[in-house]
Amino acid sequence: MAFGYLVVAIVAAAVVVFAFQNGTPVSVRFLTWTVPSVSVAGLTMAALASGIVVTGIPLWIQRWRLQARVRTLQSQVQQLEASLAERDRALLARPPSPGPR
Repeated sequence: MAFGYLVVAIVAAAVVVFAFQNGTPVSVRFLTWTVPSVSVAGLTMAALASGIVVTGIPLWIQRWRLQARVRTLQSQVQQLEASLAERDRALLARPPSPGPR
């Protein structure tokens, strides 16, 4: 996990350095949408932020589903443990059977 954080920190630092070194204004066109003058730094940071959001949403959904599954399994474990405890109490309360003669 720490390695992943290190990689993300290095990539983020590289993007920030790139953005600050390229602050000149450019014209941006996408399909019919046009922005006449936006700095490369702002454009780079906006692209990074949108990439984080687009990547984060599926990961968040996956985590949410896994947490729901864990809660379900924990509930099943508690039910099974209660059932085993009840069975153990019933076995201990039963009189011993006579052994072979």
